[in-house]
Amino acid sequence: MAGEGPAFAAAEMAEELLDGSLLLLRRWSASGGGGELLGTWDAVRAGVVAPALAAASGACLAMSAMLLAEAVFMAAASLARRRPERRYRAEPLGACDGEDEESGLLGYPMVLVQIPMYNEREVYKLSIGAACGLSWPSDRVIVQVLDDSTDPTVKDLVELECKLWAKKGKNVKYEVRNNRKGYKAGALKEGMLHAYVQQCDFLAVFDADFQPEADFLIRTIPYLARNPQIALVQARWEFVNPNECLMTRIQKMTLDYHFKVEQEAGSSTFAFFGFNGTAGVWRISAIKEAGGWDDRTTVEDMDLAVRAGLKGWKFVYVGDVKVKSELPSSLKAYRRQQHRWTCGAANLFRKTGKEILLTKEVSFWRKLYLLYSFFFVRKVVAHVVPFMLYCVVIPLSVLIPEVTIPAWGVVYIPTTITLLYAIRNPSSIHFIPFWILYENVMSFHRTKATFIGLLEFGSVNEWVVTEKLGNSSKTEPVPQILERPRCRFWDRWTM
Repeated sequence: MAGEGPAFAAAEMAEELLDGSLLLLRRWSASGGGGELLGTWDAVRAGVVAPALAAASGACLAMSAMLLAEAVFMAAASLARRRPERRYRAEPLGACDGEDEESGLLGYPMVLVQIPMYNEREVYKLSIGAACGLSWPSDRVIVQVLDDSTDPTVKDLVELECKLWAKKGKNVKYEVRNNRKGYKAGALKEGMLHAYVQQCDFLAVFDADFQPEADFLIRTIPYLARNPQIALVQARWEFVNPNECLMTRIQKMTLDYHFKVEQEAGSSTFAFFGFNGTAGVWRISAIKEAGGWDDRTTVEDMDLAVRAGLKGWKFVYVGDVKVKSELPSSLKAYRRQQHRWTCGAANLFRKTGKEILLTKEVSFWRKLYLLYSFFFVRKVVAHVVPFMLYCVVIPLSVLIPEVTIPAWGVVYIPTTITLLYAIRNPSSIHFIPFWILYENVMSFHRTKATFIGLLEFGSVNEWVVTEKLGNSSKTEPVPQILERPRCRFWDRWTM
């Protein structure tokens, strides 16, 4: 064959090089060179590598114990919760409600609904239509569409949609800016400066892919109108595309745990949790007292919640109220979203830690909860440990015999945390092995984002809007149960 000559020549040359290399290695080893190298490695391993790995192992095990204690605390707090309507007054409002008339709210308070969006061609109709369909007196609600789109075609479509709803009698305001300064926080902040906002008492925020049910305001506003100490009512997210792929199913598991356990625990213990940025209603006076929206981080929602919490305001999570939204269905979109959330939270910890420590307006225990539980354990330790312990320390300990990691750190703690997670997602328990693998894959990305936020590296303020595909049109809507459900013991785990 014509090609056999060069191929055989190359094979013979490679074989000669390999034989020569092996011969040199044998001669070097026979002369004592191999022993010297092994002796040097043993000395370096025993004097430098092993102590460093042992220190890293001790730190990771201590942080693992913190994660376990936090998981047990949140599970207990969320299980023992009292329903929000039992802790706060939440009777429906009425036009002839005398108590509200005395407080100046005239039965139905004035509500501003803000919908920030950026080139949302696929979903803009869904959010605007859902907001305009809210069951609330039309003269007591203003829908404000904050369009930062850079695509002229999309801007024209959004403006046309607003005009169509305005012709139907809805009070819709279409607002644009000539720049994107501050991104979402900047748009929300500028939206609050319009004169008509001054007549509003409460603010509901929905991202462009969120579709609230018609009774959303009816079920959330009473908590604010009847309890002057409450600043925020947060609803739960529901998803229109959880079964699109394995990645969206895993996202649903993670977010369901966040709402069922983390948000519920924060609400029922210290009346504080991080605002999720959408599907929530704020008291406007609380926003103003806290200093308004701030674009210093990429988590303007959490930033506002922390500042309002330091002023003594209380938050309530209402898990029975659910708002449909879309999960990122591509790995690229999900990674960018996770980078923004993880990096922004770590950066906010860096910027507010001292303020939390020095404030005198809240109790010592609330400050401890904010610094240790909310920020340090959940926003730093929870991201660093999965990568450092399971992807770095444990694999390296196999090569370093001087370092032994106890079984309780390798097996018992992660197993217990996984079981606490799994029992709150009983319908998805068969996906737990995939969730473990996926979370370990994402752990490096989240660890990197955490240190970028803590150290304020270059991409600390990187903001990329999560891509939306408008998948709600492909999924049958989940019916909303309006009557009060029975609350059995098992429901406390699975709701």
